[in-house]
Amino acid sequence: MNSTSPPRLLDLATQSLLRVEAWAMAALESLPMELFPPLFMEAVAGRHSETLKAMVQAWPFSHLPLGALMKAQQAPQDVLKAALDGLDVLLAQKVRPRRWKLKVLDLRVNANTNFWNRWSGTWDRSSVGSFEGPEVAQPKTKRRKVDDSRKEEKQLLAPVQVLLENLCLKKATPDEFLTFLLKRAKQRKGLPHLCCRKLEFIDMALGHLQKILRMVQLDCVQEVEVHGSWDLFTLARFAPPLGQMVNLSRLRVSDILLNSFTPWAAEEVEKLVFQFSSQLLRLHQLQELHLDSVFFLEGRLDQVLRCLKTPLVTLFITNCLLLESDLTYLSSCLHTSHLRYLNLSDVNMMGLSPEFQQVLLEGVSATLHRLELAGCGITDYQLTSILPALGHCSRLTSFSFRGNPVSTVAVESLLRHTVVLSKFRLGLLPVPLECYVGLQGTLDLGNLRGYLAELRLTLQDLGRPDAVLLFSDSACSYHTILLYSVT
Repeated sequence: MNSTSPPRLLDLATQSLLRVEAWAMAALESLPMELFPPLFMEAVAGRHSETLKAMVQAWPFSHLPLGALMKAQQAPQDVLKAALDGLDVLLAQKVRPRRWKLKVLDLRVNANTNFWNRWSGTWDRSSVGSFEGPEVAQPKTKRRKVDDSRKEEKQLLAPVQVLLENLCLKKATPDEFLTFLLKRAKQRKGLPHLCCRKLEFIDMALGHLQKILRMVQLDCVQEVEVHGSWDLFTLARFAPPLGQMVNLSRLRVSDILLNSFTPWAAEEVEKLVFQFSSQLLRLHQLQELHLDSVFFLEGRLDQVLRCLKTPLVTLFITNCLLLESDLTYLSSCLHTSHLRYLNLSDVNMMGLSPEFQQVLLEGVSATLHRLELAGCGITDYQLTSILPALGHCSRLTSFSFRGNPVSTVAVESLLRHTVVLSKFRLGLLPVPLECYVGLQGTLDLGNLRGYLAELRLTLQDLGRPDAVLLFSDSACSYHTILLYSVT
């Protein structure tokens, strides 16, 4: 006996209507608004693109949570394209459909799932209005007719708001949504308002970027990532809209070059750095700052950090050229005194005094959870000098010192200061110099195995056999790095 529930009359009705798309589209003008959601779901499931396109234009609710519906689709880009085509037609019309009420197109996949859930179960007519309070039709009077006419006139200019979790703008292989945005920007009319939590730019030309940023509600943005080979001039031109992102909490900038083919004058560089850093004064919510391969910081780190308005929680300055004066300023900066995560990997510290590291670690000893100083050229003398300060970091859970030329004695001393910390769990360490042999510095696996065996005994003596230590072979290439664990 088949226990499958029979289809509902509502399901049969929507399926029948969609057998001929022309019928479905013709019925939209008189279709009760309660039937729109189930018909829309059926059109999505059956990939009826033309019906979807028409339904977006006639949507009788102010909110269309399309992202939640696309999540379960095998080809969500087809659904998105149909919806954007419908929105494109809608925005271009001088007179929009009589029933049109769409104000928000929600493309977030985990938002407003309840709207569709209620229509996939037993239909309850009384529950429709509770979702978002759609306008109820009122008796028409002459006075009301005039008011509605004025209201419609204002709505002609009202943009549709598009809600996104992330907006990734990249030069290569633009997706359907980016293609739609560029088309609307080129036409310069009917632009939607974009509200997104995260903006990501990958090798995006500034000209296109500026056009799209005109559509973005910048005060909605909480995260920004810039990837690609921008020069300092381009970054400075991006600074004004960046300063308008007043709720930004995380900023990541990478691969900012000083164009070697341009005779940069020192005054021009200072001016451009100021244009960028001065906008940080407006970012009162900024907690995470990531600067990777940013090659204008040398001798100017203070200009950037001085413009911060609140203490940072996370600071990455990686693969950057810094002077000792930059690092000294970093160690005494008030905005870095509450860090939980500090990453200075691939910043050359070879031959520098360890004093700034001592001061820096002492300043963050009460808050620091993670520390990364990989590939910094740190030697035995520098490492042993900072160990007392590192041992005071009571909240430390992990560190990375891989890629530094240190000895077995220095590594063991490091472990004795850190693995005894109650919250410590993970360490990434370089293979000590004694494990290499010959002029070429070849890794001797026998030496390494013997060293790891001794290290296991040390961890047991320290009462931390559960600590995880990973050792990397600095002689290997980046893509074939070898890791050895001690547990």
